[in-house]
Amino acid sequence: MTFSLLTIILIVTVIVSLRAMNDNNLKEKMMFIPYLCKNENQSYRIFSHILIHADIPHLIFNMMSFYFLGQILEIELISKYGFFQGELHFLVIYLLGAMFATIIPFARHHDHSHYRSLGASGAVSAIVFAFILWNPTVELSLMFIPIPIPAYLFGALYLGFEYYMDKKGNTGIAHDAHLGGAIFGVLYILIINIEKGKDLLNLFF
Repeated sequence: MTFSLLTIILIVTVIVSLRAMNDNNLKEKMMFIPYLCKNENQSYRIFSHILIHADIPHLIFNMMSFYFLGQILEIELISKYGFFQGELHFLVIYLLGAMFATIIPFARHHDHSHYRSLGASGAVSAIVFAFILWNPTVELSLMFIPIPIPAYLFGALYLGFEYYMDKKGNTGIAHDAHLGGAIFGVLYILIINIEKGKDLLNLFF
């Protein structure tokens, strides 16, 4: 593992998550609670919730996705834009992806004091979909899909699944946050490199 921005984010997230799993007060203070963001000006929760996770499997799944695809994206951004600008792009995708992922949950639940969410899934979705748009033809092998499939096909299936599960509701998972993060990841790459969008369109036309 190289010492990079990704490494720092991963290590900090693991340390804080493990601590919060054994400290309910800390976990409660860091959760994304739209009601408190609106009524108590606790806007820090928009970002703090990405540092904590519900349990070990939740943490492992998010960090594995972040590491295996994020490290490739980070290297590619550095190669394209140079070290400092490349790392800045990576950080913006992760942090603003996390913020963008809270927009729909906030709109839905800012008057619901019981609503809580946690985890880096929205930020990780932004990284994953930035990677997909940058590398649409790379084949991905996933635990629940035993054969390699092109990244763009995985992206389409993922978005369809998340949309369906969000409409279904009552899953205990913030599917709307996953969708928000994914959308931001795609939009950001289009902003900094529109050619990647053209390359994706060329796959279909």
